[in-house]
Amino acid sequence: MSVRELVVLGTASQAPTRQRNHNGYLLRWDGVGLLFDPGEGVQRQMVHAGVSAHDVDRVCLTHFHGDHCLGVPGLVQRLSLDRVPQQVVAHYPASGAEYFHRMRYAAPFHEVADLREEPVEREGALATGSFGTIEARRLDHRIDAFGYRLVEPDGHRMLPAELSRLDIAGPDVGVLQREGVLHHRGRRVLLDEVSEPRLGQRFAFVMDTRLCDGAFALAEGADLLVIESTFLDRDADLARDYGHLTAAQAARVAAESGVRRLVLTHFSGRYPDPRPFHDEAAEVFGGDIVVAEDLMRVPVPRRR
Repeated sequence: MSVRELVVLGTASQAPTRQRNHNGYLLRWDGVGLLFDPGEGVQRQMVHAGVSAHDVDRVCLTHFHGDHCLGVPGLVQRLSLDRVPQQVVAHYPASGAEYFHRMRYAAPFHEVADLREEPVEREGALATGSFGTIEARRLDHRIDAFGYRLVEPDGHRMLPAELSRLDIAGPDVGVLQREGVLHHRGRRVLLDEVSEPRLGQRFAFVMDTRLCDGAFALAEGADLLVIESTFLDRDADLARDYGHLTAAQAARVAAESGVRRLVLTHFSGRYPDPRPFHDEAAEVFGGDIVVAEDLMRVPVPRRR
């Protein structure tokens, strides 16, 4: 059975608190694991969350501020310690390649894991596979920053009753799915006759940024949007000065982009009570709102 869910490993901004670890988010997307912004302490959070290094197929860094990347040294060494068999790909802003190299080899270890670096130099598609396409868009922070989204292509859902009516079964179903047409018992059967459209799902990850075109482009049509909301709107001036969003601004991105489930995270330690983040966002966005907590699991909504 396929699993699509977000495992929240940390939700603090800048400095961890007693309740919140530095950032870290693992997206389980069927058989693929994408780890976003592993901050300090991410290894231990993975243990608490029941997440293994073997679950990580890609590491995606939005930028090189410490709360989003200082877990890289331990994570890299853990991949080798646990002898992770699959190749792991790392995406990060190309302008920070020197920082990634320093963290990758911050201390001596026996490197056996296959970690391939694919720095992000420009906006656009980064990788395509069975999971769909991973894309990047520039964000507006104080240093180079990119957000990410995963887009599953639209497809078809086969209709068993129609297949049965036409006596189509076994390998013929696969032929029809791949080629869109099947010559069966003297008849030409089109895929549309025995299926219905299935919308692909979308996931978006938007971290440290002011409001910008990139944030809206990433969130467009997302089933699940993970987005920073460092400040409340009463501190909007601080958010602008430091290159961050308020809960109301994050909710605006979700509302204007047709998001289904909104996950707020990356909270400033100045707010001990997370409830106002939900209340502020709910004034702008009428959909499903989750105020992230460490070790929480958030399912991707069922298909439309």
